Amino acid sequence: MCMVTIIRTTNAVRVSFLQALLADSGIRAEVFDANISALEAGIGAFPRRLAVAPEYRLAAETVLSDANELFDD
Repeated sequence: MCMVTIIRTTNAVRVSFLQALLADSGIRAEVFDANISALEAGIGAFPRRLAVAPEYRLAAETVLSDANELFDD
């Protein structure tokens, strides 16, 4: 399945929060690069990527925008 990245962040807590926001709206999101982030000992060099299926991209961006969370950090 092809996925579209909507957020990149080094903040693991924020990734969980964003996943919960999307799940509440019925949108399944996957986190990519979590393992490499764990290997780097928390220095923040490798951001985690939050991705959704292409058909949910607009809905996911709308949910995150409404929550003022549609930005990379």
